[in-house]
Amino acid sequence: MNAVDIAATPRLRLRTAVPDDAAFYFALVNDPGFLEHIGDRGVRTPDDAVRALLDGPIAMQELRGHSLYVVELKESGVPIGMCGLIRRETLDGVDIGYAYLQPYWGQGYAYEAGMAVLAYAPVLGLRRVLAITSPNNIASNVLLRKMGMRFQRFTHLVPGDAGSNLYSVNIE
Repeated sequence: MNAVDIAATPRLRLRTAVPDDAAFYFALVNDPGFLEHIGDRGVRTPDDAVRALLDGPIAMQELRGHSLYVVELKESGVPIGMCGLIRRETLDGVDIGYAYLQPYWGQGYAYEAGMAVLAYAPVLGLRRVLAITSPNNIASNVLLRKMGMRFQRFTHLVPGDAGSNLYSVNIE
């Protein structure tokens, strides 16, 4: 299985995930920032990481034509995070999602990759993109506004969850 390039920016390359990304994915989903802001995915071994990629981003890409993409530094090819488009059953549209390894926070990579994903959305026929984040994840709330997203409402994706801020943006 070969990765497919989705988008590029001056510093980044976004591409589809492949099983060989398992070591990176394992590190990402067990990063303290991921655990705090997104949650524990139960990925405890490299085999768990391969299965999570196959059942998650790789399956979604095959089924829907979009998914979370691996974000790499263009110069070195080092994967630093994921950013892409997700279809959740609990939302009435496609949302942008992202996560980065902590050493790469605060350097503008999330904004750069996020804007590349929003620019790619019309290729998929999308005219509106949603986003969700925890109300106490200040950095993500600021980032989503910077990307042109507008706060819509506080919502519960499933009964009894802590709740999320829901944002949206219309794409020309």
